[in-house]
Amino acid sequence: MVESALRGVVREALAQVAEKGLPGDHHFYLTFVTNHRGVAIPDYLRQKYPQEMTIVLQHQFFGLEVCEDRFSVSLSFSSKTERLVIPLAAITTFADPSVNFALQFQSAKEGVEEEDADAAEAAEEPAEADAKVAAEAVPADGAKVVALDAFRKK
Repeated sequence: MVESALRGVVREALAQVAEKGLPGDHHFYLTFVTNHRGVAIPDYLRQKYPQEMTIVLQHQFFGLEVCEDRFSVSLSFSSKTERLVIPLAAITTFADPSVNFALQFQSAKEGVEEEDADAAEAAEEPAEADAKVAAEAVPADGAKVVALDAFRKK
C-alpha cells in the first residue's frame, strides 16, 4: 500500500510538470528497470543499459504525458530525439535534488521480463535479507518494529 501511494506521489509530480512545467530549480532524476514489462525504449538504449537507466527531466524534455500506470516523454540522446514509455512500476528511484527529496522503490522486479527475472531477484536478495533482520530487531523500550516487507505481495 505504501509503495503504491508513493508511486502516486511520483505520478502526481509528473502530472503537474506535464501541465505547468518545472518551477524554479526543480528537476527530476528517474531511475527505472529497462527490462521491466511495458518499458518502451530504443534497442540501442536497452543494450547500453540492460538493467537500469536514469533519465533527467530538467531543460530538454518534450511531450511529457502521464497516465494512471505509466508516463511517456521524449528526450534527446546523441542529438536524436527518442520517445520513452515507462511504467510507474518500473521506477526504482525518483529524486528532486533541488529540494533534497528522493524516493526509492524495491518491488520493480515483479514486472521484469521472464528471462531477466532470476538476475533481478539475485541482485535484490541482500537488500531483502537486511530488511528481514531489521524486522526482527526489538528496540530497548520493547516496542515492536515491523518492516514494510511483511505487507508486500510475494
